[in-house]
Amino acid sequence: MEFHDYFPIWDKLTAPERELLMSTATLRSAPKGKLLHNGSADCVGLFLICSGQLRAFILSDEGKEVTLYRLFEHDMCLFSASCIMNSIQFDITIEVEKDAEFWVVPAEVYKNLMESSVFVANYTNQLMATRFSEVMWRIEQIMWKSFDKRLASFLLEESSLEGSNTLKITHDKIAAHMGTAREVVTRMLRYFQSEGLVSLTRGSVEVTDARRLRRLAS
Repeated sequence: MEFHDYFPIWDKLTAPERELLMSTATLRSAPKGKLLHNGSADCVGLFLICSGQLRAFILSDEGKEVTLYRLFEHDMCLFSASCIMNSIQFDITIEVEKDAEFWVVPAEVYKNLMESSVFVANYTNQLMATRFSEVMWRIEQIMWKSFDKRLASFLLEESSLEGSNTLKITHDKIAAHMGTAREVVTRMLRYFQSEGLVSLTRGSVEVTDARRLRRLAS
């Protein structure tokens, strides 16, 4: 689990830049459910994911969550070091969805690298553009797509991530991912069950007709 195996443009760095990263990066682990970053004032550093799964979400004043994107092995999380990017004016929370191990690069170290290396600056800008595209896609889904289609897409996405048709997930958690109320999720899942698309048991949802869910989602 060497640092250079996870830093995407390691071969573009100079020897001093590599030494700086190797001497300052720390390897950490965190269990499922732990909050790693909580808003723009919490500048903990840049994350490089070695294993596990993280979730980036926003939280409304009323406590409603909306998942923006997930982070997996070899992904880099920039928003955990958002204090080095003056243009970011909104708060994102990073939570561990599956027990994770990750490297942490101090925010100031990465900021210095961005200023000294055109390769790091260009890669950072490309990654930021990708993340914002994901966020905009999510917003478009929320604004313009009906909830039944969004829920069908979510269930198919979760099934793909878990590699199983049986999802160990509560209605509350689905609601948190999708930025809606639990009652809305429960009502739609019961409708899906009546149509033979899913089967519901306590604490889990089983996808029973993925083909029809895909047709609905599209």
